[in-house]
Amino acid sequence: MSPTLLPALLGLTLMLPRAQALTCQSGTLLSVKNVTELPFQWTADKKICSEGWGCQDTLMLLENGPQVLLVLTKGCTQEKDQEACITQHRAGPGLSIVSYTRVCRHEDLCNDLSTTGPLWSSPPPAVPGSVRCPVCLSTEACESATEVTCPIGQSHCYNGILQFQGGGISSTLRVQGCMSQAACNLLNETREIGSLSVSEKCGTDASRTCQQGITHQIKPNLAKEPMEWNAITNVTCDLEEVCQETLLLIDVGPTSLIVGSKGCIKTETPNYQTVSIYSGPPGMFIASYAHFCSSNGCNSASSTSVLLNSLPPPAAPVPGDLQCPTCVLLSGVCTDSENVMCPKGTTDCYNGYIGLEGGGLSSALSIQGCMAQSSNSLLNHTNMIGPFHTVEFPQAVNKDRQSGAAPAPCLAWVVGLGLSLALCCGMTSMFTLFPCDS
Repeated sequence: MSPTLLPALLGLTLMLPRAQALTCQSGTLLSVKNVTELPFQWTADKKICSEGWGCQDTLMLLENGPQVLLVLTKGCTQEKDQEACITQHRAGPGLSIVSYTRVCRHEDLCNDLSTTGPLWSSPPPAVPGSVRCPVCLSTEACESATEVTCPIGQSHCYNGILQFQGGGISSTLRVQGCMSQAACNLLNETREIGSLSVSEKCGTDASRTCQQGITHQIKPNLAKEPMEWNAITNVTCDLEEVCQETLLLIDVGPTSLIVGSKGCIKTETPNYQTVSIYSGPPGMFIASYAHFCSSNGCNSASSTSVLLNSLPPPAAPVPGDLQCPTCVLLSGVCTDSENVMCPKGTTDCYNGYIGLEGGGLSSALSIQGCMAQSSNSLLNHTNMIGPFHTVEFPQAVNKDRQSGAAPAPCLAWVVGLGLSLALCCGMTSMFTLFPCDS
């Protein structure tokens, strides 16, 4: 090659345009359809992908007698190109699953699947057998599932939960139907379908039910006198969740507050019970009870005695020489507090808030009372109590008699647990939003 041509060729190489980012069809759909509605069509939005990324289509159909689950995700992906592929994960009659996957980069909007047509054909009439099973496809519950006669050869009733994650989808589906074998393997060991990750649980693990409800009460002597604690309803938990029941007690002297939650929780300690004391006498008393368990309806405590019976017996307070306002309110502001003579041994007056988020609750507790020692943490820096995420915002802790009113700039936050607290109180909220995975 001529020495004079080499720089020119290098120059041409350097001047070649960079690959343009692809535009892909984008969207998600998870819907239960009647068989009579198929084939089904859709339209999708558009999205400009990062440079080098491709377009993907993932479609899964789960047929269960008269119903079909349609799971669709379209969008951008870093996966390598893949020709259109149709996979029969489980053939009917009875429960059947088929999927379509594709990754492409050859042109914009190449992930152009717009119908279930390539995967769907009307099933032939099934010959009825002798076994009857409930049939259900639901993202909620299957208590009212319709019982049908299974096709011949389908001699077992399936009861399980499928969980889908990825491609903008995060959902749990409850499935009941007819199967040819007694196994928790509806997907034939499949764990990845295109951009979807799938998991499965069956039997009792798939239908764990827990009591669910929130309770709260404000009145004197809740640290001594038990109150009823009954759930509002029952709920079926998601995969990897167990039952929980949690109580938080705050006693400021003249009055006290109990907040209780029952429901489901995801935890690394599925069978666990504890009573914790965060602030003890003299002064304000704060304690909690948390119970996680993994059998149906096991969060069945019917009284706050599960907490009170584990607390040390209260001693009669000896009056001291410090006077403080006392108050505890849920979703309110202590503006008309009762002034009391604090017990001997207390040194400070507290005025602040505790934010609770989780377990069916999102609220702020306004608290004033006597403290045994100077501290900015009534909860001893605890940030989780059962399902409750907690964050503390002390307004003032000192030895002077406190005003009953909260500073005006913070009143808006107390109502809505909003971001204004970080601005008016100079603190950062623990409830931070993180970006979702693409």
